[in-house]
Amino acid sequence: MRCAIVHYHELALKGRNRDYFEDRLVRNIQLALKDLGVTQVENLRSRIRVLLPAETSSAIIRQRLSRVCGIANFSLANSVPLDLTNPNFDALSAAIIEELKTKSFSSFRVTAKRADKRLPLTSMDAERIVGAAIYEQMGKAVSLKDPDITVYLEMLSRDVYFSVEKIPGPGGMPVGVSGKVACLISGGIDSPVASFRMIKRGCRALFVHFSGRPLVSRDSEDKVRDLVQTLTAYLHKSRLYVIPFGEIQREIVLNTPAPFRVVLYRRMMVRIAEELARREECWALVTGDSLGQVASQTPENISVIEDAAGLPILRPLIGMDKLEITDDAKRIGTYETSIEPDQDCCKLFTPPHPSTKTRLEELLSVERALDIPRLVKQGIEKAELSEFIFPA
Repeated sequence: MRCAIVHYHELALKGRNRDYFEDRLVRNIQLALKDLGVTQVENLRSRIRVLLPAETSSAIIRQRLSRVCGIANFSLANSVPLDLTNPNFDALSAAIIEELKTKSFSSFRVTAKRADKRLPLTSMDAERIVGAAIYEQMGKAVSLKDPDITVYLEMLSRDVYFSVEKIPGPGGMPVGVSGKVACLISGGIDSPVASFRMIKRGCRALFVHFSGRPLVSRDSEDKVRDLVQTLTAYLHKSRLYVIPFGEIQREIVLNTPAPFRVVLYRRMMVRIAEELARREECWALVTGDSLGQVASQTPENISVIEDAAGLPILRPLIGMDKLEITDDAKRIGTYETSIEPDQDCCKLFTPPHPSTKTRLEELLSVERALDIPRLVKQGIEKAELSEFIFPA
């Protein structure tokens, strides 16, 4: 029997709520594999078994499961029946050796886990028996510290599953267990990574993008749609609001001093995003802020921008540096899209010397020159909604 054996870590610590988290992970796996003809996803307590159709590509299964948040790792395995009363590992050893004949390696080890303690053979017994068979029939060296290949055994009640690779998953929590958040997403490197970090903590994401249109082209919008499509592979379904922000920026420029523009832009974005978030029943906003990275992300300016929000603002990247964020972007698949050139609204009308230590009292005085309710309404009314599904 061909299957995937899925492991998780954090969910096993959830006590009386564990069933809820495990059931959500099972449903998310079913959703990720539904179009591939997978119908059986079983919770075996401490691991999940996914029965795979014979014709399904292993590469596609790897790709899909590696994007299901909550999975710590998984193996693409085959099984051999096991008799609890009289366990015989001859058939198992033969099946493993047949698979190893297709691999190139000089050294190996066997690692076993016994899920059912009723089995008379321990994990070490299984490792020793299977390892001896491989050594005798293939003549390969045993290496416990640095083997070329590791044979993994999962000893369950009625079957033993074997594989020669453990594939890492995203880890974290299953999407859907932590409510919905509104992620402010630009075409840059940081905000998609911040969105992913909240997705990985079990949040469903609503995306909000502020475009410089009509003063610039749609380049940033096209990039963001590509980024959202990439992130939707972890979510399976998402929504994106695009806000044409150019005219609002121009009004801010015409009515306020240049040093305060960046902070005023961000405060206006927060207000508009919050209105959309409340309509979509989100409990927080998410930004890609990293402390001290740009003028709007100094301690003083972060505090002043947050004052404009009624919902919590989450900043998953606040203590990360650019190299760490870039590494994450490469890992989740957004980096190559993020570095493509575009016309970002954040660069539109940016003053040469923005204020980095803005005082709230001073900014509130400057903001009196703006009709904030009207500008928020304008942004909401012109918002354009797109929906994304994975797989399409």
